[in-house]
Amino acid sequence: MQSREQIRAAYDAVAGEYAARFADELADKPLDRELLDRFVRVTVPGGTIYDLGCGPGQTTAFLASCGANVRGLDLSPALLVEARRRHPSLEFVEGDMLALPVEDGHAAGIVAFYSLVHFSDAERHGAFREMARALHGGGILLVAFHIGDDAVRIDEFLGKPVVLEFTFLQPARVVAELERAGFRDVDVVERDHYPDVEYPSRRAYVFARKRSSY
Repeated sequence: MQSREQIRAAYDAVAGEYAARFADELADKPLDRELLDRFVRVTVPGGTIYDLGCGPGQTTAFLASCGANVRGLDLSPALLVEARRRHPSLEFVEGDMLALPVEDGHAAGIVAFYSLVHFSDAERHGAFREMARALHGGGILLVAFHIGDDAVRIDEFLGKPVVLEFTFLQPARVVAELERAGFRDVDVVERDHYPDVEYPSRRAYVFARKRSSY
């Protein structure tokens, strides 16, 4: 898989085009909006929620509109510029999901929508451990990813010559990894893609709660 520096550079290169393409994507994804609203409702009121891999801030802003106290986090400084420009009232921080700039047990909830797609198996395991560390006991996690066994490499993205590698995952595998990382009460929701809106893959959304004794 790619290094964090390569991933950062790729998204920095396409930040403007990415924001223009995806900043309003949730308008065409009713199940995503429903699940994000559910996430806010089951998270401790007033607790801090982190949106990991926030990009230009579309998911962060939707969570805020549902009443969440939310911060966006992304690896790409250029995408964070786009997020702050579009949502100046929200807080966005630069950070790596493998070393979250969050104190132990500080987060009430964590959302990671399609931000695991560039990780190797070992990196994904590390990211789940970091999420468990950052969440307080009973905190809620919601992750979304493409379902499958494929690894896809592209050499062009949004009109720019950048290389990105994407990993698809099976829900049962993710559930097992989350349980090993210290999560319980795992619930999986699946859907087919929205035609003419997004990449044609089946999607999974996984809710999990950090074990209080972790």
